[in-house]
Amino acid sequence: MAERIGERIQKIRQNRGYSLSELADKADVAKSYLSNVERNIQSNPSISFIEKIADALNVSIHLLLYGDRPAEDLLDPEWWELVQEAMASGVSKKEFKDFLEYQKWKLGQKE
Repeated sequence: MAERIGERIQKIRQNRGYSLSELADKADVAKSYLSNVERNIQSNPSISFIEKIADALNVSIHLLLYGDRPAEDLLDPEWWELVQEAMASGVSKKEFKDFLEYQKWKLGQKE
């Protein structure tokens, strides 16, 4: 079974030597909520909570959400190939974001 976010948080916290109370204080989150996340009682924590925990543990949000899985494992092969092709052709993040905004605008015009 795949490791859940709560299990990843608990493992990283313990590896860093933090108690539950110490991490809750450092991240400015409720100890009871953190405990519930770690025990998978609360299995869908907010992005705000994840950001605070990631910052307190000095890890990426990606690591908390997906573990050590590389990004290419999270996209189907065709999407990954398109992303790689766009990057290789010199498409910048800004250009890609602009294209997405244009697409959203265009779809809105059809309604």
